[in-house]
Amino acid sequence: MKKNDQITIHDIARALEIDSSTVSRALNNSSRVSEKTKKRILEKAHALGYQRNSLASNLRTNKTNTIGVIVPRISRNFFSNIISGIEDAAYQEGYNVVICQSLESFDREKKIMETLLANRVDGILLSTSMETLSLDHLKPYLTHGGPIVFYDRPCDFENCSSITINDYKGSFKATEHLILNGCKDIVYFSGPETVALYQNRKKGYVDALAKHNITYRSDYCMSSNLSENEGIRLAEQMLKLPQVDGLFSSNDTAAIGAMKYLKNQGVSVPNDIAVVGFNNHPISSVIEPSLTTINQPDFIMGQLASSMLIRQIKQGDIGVSKETEILDVELIIRNSSQKL
Repeated sequence: MKKNDQITIHDIARALEIDSSTVSRALNNSSRVSEKTKKRILEKAHALGYQRNSLASNLRTNKTNTIGVIVPRISRNFFSNIISGIEDAAYQEGYNVVICQSLESFDREKKIMETLLANRVDGILLSTSMETLSLDHLKPYLTHGGPIVFYDRPCDFENCSSITINDYKGSFKATEHLILNGCKDIVYFSGPETVALYQNRKKGYVDALAKHNITYRSDYCMSSNLSENEGIRLAEQMLKLPQVDGLFSSNDTAAIGAMKYLKNQGVSVPNDIAVVGFNNHPISSVIEPSLTTINQPDFIMGQLASSMLIRQIKQGDIGVSKETEILDVELIIRNSSQKL
């Protein structure tokens, strides 16, 4: 036998001089085969290097025991923690995970959906890209594939469920914290306002201002992709405003970029401008000054999203109903917002 030849049940049967149907039953743990015979067959299968043909099995059952995960950027600590939670729950249920990143590109997200459908994954966990304005590209998968669950970035689409954090509450608490620490001229760094997540965070910012009788000013609300470089660019733009004493950023990455720029410009954080971020990136606790931020239960979100999807896969078309789960957030107060 050649080295690269695939060992089959027929090879095992020939080696043991028994019927191949008996080998097949033994490998599938059938009660029609005695334990003694099963042991002989399993030992011979191991000795010959037999590997189960999962593809053939999947074709018979129409299941791959695989879920697809589309993530905007794996490099973001928040998303990598979510993926860890997804894999943890999936592993316990006997599911494999295929991870793809859209890099915040709609075109890339669309192609990934086509690929996951072609590869017959049983369900998809999706956090849409910042460029995604229409969800029509998801319809073929819902028709010919399986369920889709949105995570982090909620979308109201078809019968798809979603799990997210309370973006409104987190944003409200962050803004109100700045106000209670003496800030009245607060700039807000937003992501693209076409994304529901950033719409909710902006509403929290606006409502916190209104509660404390502070007028909302549109020029104090700045949108970007919230990268560190964009944080630097927006901080430069921010310093051109008449008066600024507070900054709330929709993520820690842009907040940290802004803090670096302010430091280089001789602007004191927090005494001149207090800063609050969002998502509790690991670096936020070790930079100087440490960054006040909103903590999100990212790992737990991943676990719950994975469990929700697998439950819907097992239910099939019968009994699956749209679910929405919103997780709570926590304000972590550090030095960047505590004026002396």
